[in-house]
Amino acid sequence: MFIDKVTISVRAGRGGDGAVSFHREKYVAAGGPDGGDGGRGGNIIVIADDNMSTLMDFRYKRKYVAENGINGQGRRCTGKDGADITIKVPRGTLIRDKETGGIIRDMSDSQPFILAKGGRGGWGNKHFATPTRQVPRFAKPGLNGEYREVILELKLLADVGLVGFPNVGKSTLLSVVSKAHPKIANYHFTTLYPNLGVVYVSEGVSFVMADIPGIIEGASEGAGLGHDFLRHIDRCRLLIHLVDVSGSEGRDPIEDFEAINNELKEYSPELAERPQIVAANKCDLLPGDSELLNDFRDYIKQLGYELFEISAATHQGTRELVKAAAEKLASLPPIKVYEADYVAPEPVIDTSEAVEIEQYDDVWFVEGPWLEKLVATVNFSDYESRMYFDRILREAGIFERMEAMGVKDGDTVSIYNLEFEYQS
Repeated sequence: MFIDKVTISVRAGRGGDGAVSFHREKYVAAGGPDGGDGGRGGNIIVIADDNMSTLMDFRYKRKYVAENGINGQGRRCTGKDGADITIKVPRGTLIRDKETGGIIRDMSDSQPFILAKGGRGGWGNKHFATPTRQVPRFAKPGLNGEYREVILELKLLADVGLVGFPNVGKSTLLSVVSKAHPKIANYHFTTLYPNLGVVYVSEGVSFVMADIPGIIEGASEGAGLGHDFLRHIDRCRLLIHLVDVSGSEGRDPIEDFEAINNELKEYSPELAERPQIVAANKCDLLPGDSELLNDFRDYIKQLGYELFEISAATHQGTRELVKAAAEKLASLPPIKVYEADYVAPEPVIDTSEAVEIEQYDDVWFVEGPWLEKLVATVNFSDYESRMYFDRILREAGIFERMEAMGVKDGDTVSIYNLEFEYQS
């Protein structure tokens, strides 16, 4: 089964909690705190795999959860990091945000991509020892890992795309010029999913050709199979437009040619402007002087397209066609790679949610769900961002509550791996 679009959810691992521990050893007086940090949560990593051709592996498994980090231990032992999960996808897969549809990453290269980052591990109490706070009995919890819902959309990586109505000979041509073995039969929609074949032209010259299931009128609006697979010619640098000029099914070649180009334009104006070579197929079924072929030849010449009269079934003209395609490809830009356009939405900060404030010696721990989101979005190296952070805390009444609980100037305020001295 060919599957080229799926929705999955991924959750990176949570960071392990820091440990509260004190060094106890004979003949070592006042060993001090030695609680280790928690381990990092596992990442969700995506990598392109050339051995995959569909998204079939995601048909039944749609949720991926990475391992949490292990909590810290005594003797300054840091907890083990959570194991990463590696998700393999076919080369050419687009990763889109489910909510916005924005492109997060185009998996056309071999570089692994971290789709969801694991949470940082919490600090152990060894970090909180100071000359005035020699016995810190507290540590920090680990942070949650990222969660995403994404759409995986496969767009085949091919240099040349074969387009045309059903049963015009696209699969036959692919089987003749390459070693691909698509299903071939004399009825419509024989091809139910795209087929790829490598076309060897000469020593060191080759290209990848894609046979796209037959497009019909209305394909851009969802009719037939063309709508499902038009995305697979998005990356093609060159289109070979096959037209049945034999009239064997009672259709007019000129009308067929215009209908397919209109569907391409409706689907994507950019795709309609893609360079084309026109192949008039099934010429072996025509008499010596065919009016259909003559009219079609004149029409294509007026439009400025290059025309090849071929018969895929008898191999007539196919060698000249692929040579012309290779020459044209030599001057065309490389296969299209999509740039990421996803913009992460601003997190909704609902300051009405409960916030917990706890005091340990001269350290004040302030924690709450919205505070974790806020800390993750603020750039603390930027002055204006720090002022924004301070304003949000004051407007939420955090400092007012701390003052009522007895906070003093110089006390340490700890908010999710962020520490600063309190100043009234």
